[in-house]
Amino acid sequence: MQISTEEMAGGVTRVELDGRMDIAGAAAVDMKMNLVAGSSKKLLIDLQKVTFLGSMGLSSIVFPSRAVLGRGGKVVLFGPNDMVESVLKASGIINLLPVHHDLNAALAALQ
Repeated sequence: MQISTEEMAGGVTRVELDGRMDIAGAAAVDMKMNLVAGSSKKLLIDLQKVTFLGSMGLSSIVFPSRAVLGRGGKVVLFGPNDMVESVLKASGIINLLPVHHDLNAALAALQ
């Protein structure tokens, strides 16, 4: 699992995840996700390159997102494939974190 970040216009931090969000993948990104969440008010989590999402991977997304939301920030999930989106729906995460497949819509939701 790879993680990279990009500061975008409007104070948005884009976190791009690449690989499998299983136990090993979650362990690989947990610390950086928490660091990013600690300093971000607008977080776009880019899931376009995530090929698998398990329960530990969900935790790696939800706990940092709750930290941002708890400080009055905003978080959106961007571009999950069908399998990843079905996991997000089944877990109810989409009720907490909106999912967008269009980058402009995702960015607009963060404003």
